[in-house]
Amino acid sequence: MKNHQIWILACTLTGGLAFGQTVNYGGLYIKSNTEMSTLFSLENKNDAILFNNGTLYIYNNLINDGLFDYNTEGKNKSEGQTIFTSNKEQIIGGNSVIKMNNVVFNNSTPESAFNVSTDIVTKGIVEFEDGIVTTDKDTGSFTFLQNSSHLKVSDRSYVDGAVDKEGTDAFVFPIGNKGFYRESAISKPKTSKDIFSSKYIYNDKQFFADKKNKAGVIKLINENEYWLVQKGKDVSNDVFLTLKWDERTTDLNVLTDPEKDLHIVRWDEKQLMWVDEGGVVDIGNGSVTTLATLKGYGFFTLATVKTELLLEGDVVIYNIVTADGDGVNDYFLIDNIQKFPNNSVQIYNRWGAKVFETKNYDSNGNVFDGYSKGKMTLNDKEKLPSGTYYYVIVYEVEKEGVSRTIKKAGYLHLETK
Repeated sequence: MKNHQIWILACTLTGGLAFGQTVNYGGLYIKSNTEMSTLFSLENKNDAILFNNGTLYIYNNLINDGLFDYNTEGKNKSEGQTIFTSNKEQIIGGNSVIKMNNVVFNNSTPESAFNVSTDIVTKGIVEFEDGIVTTDKDTGSFTFLQNSSHLKVSDRSYVDGAVDKEGTDAFVFPIGNKGFYRESAISKPKTSKDIFSSKYIYNDKQFFADKKNKAGVIKLINENEYWLVQKGKDVSNDVFLTLKWDERTTDLNVLTDPEKDLHIVRWDEKQLMWVDEGGVVDIGNGSVTTLATLKGYGFFTLATVKTELLLEGDVVIYNIVTADGDGVNDYFLIDNIQKFPNNSVQIYNRWGAKVFETKNYDSNGNVFDGYSKGKMTLNDKEKLPSGTYYYVIVYEVEKEGVSRTIKKAGYLHLETK
């Protein structure tokens, strides 16, 4: 292998001011179980190469115009940690992508501790110890690859800007704005190259002033905050979306009875109005999940809906299945669903994977008894594991000659032990 020369510029004087730089013009390889640190700005110049399989401490800025990466060919693919730490703002920029495995952000500077004006890509674990990571809306980005994750996100440390996620992992986006960590979450995409992104914005009054129209079923919109959720241009499948409410940021008027009427709504660019995406409410977690996979992407927020327009018929749902053959709760009981034969039932696990699907439920033994069933579901030869699932029930009600489609959704507890 060709040896690259490393040049270190320790101190440069200009204009009467002294400042230091650590500059790589050639090749720098930080080996496993090796630490390197620099108090000065670290610059990786054009055509320079920096591989970090050890631990790199950066106490100042990082400017990358060359190749900044880590080596995953060895036995330990979790190697390579980059730690950004300081008590003043750190700039992470340059003209080339910065690829890192494990990353730690730890900077006590209030507001924007890290100013990102280039593309950051990470494969390992990102620890948000302290300091807000602000990405430039035009030149900065932050991407989590397959199997990447994050820890310790809080109001003190999150990404202020768009975050991308590539892969098949269900993912919680570590995003926030103006001092508030306000996550969004998606269910598992289908392929390893699927990309979804999200961003959170708080207190943008003009945004809602320009978007007043709403579908008739929507009653009151939370105009304090919104999330931007998008999918890559080549992604054909869709995901479930989960948003959380927070009494510090969410309009309290939409939280009077969340279990009854709180849904997720989306701004539809074609219809130029807010439309209902449904809502499965988890009171304990303070979250709402869409009834089904998203019908579109763009801007989302929370809203109350007119429940009298959504819930009709005398359907009663019993949300526990023990599946132990004792004759009690052996299957998912939906009273009176037989009155509405034009129905469908879908059941999903906590990661958004469909485990059961059927039409004309509860006819001729057509019920969910703890086994996966239906097209594109999991293995139907073994019982599903115990745990919490959630259901989506769709049925048609005819009243005074008018047919209306009704959706109901909620959580289901399955016990198979």
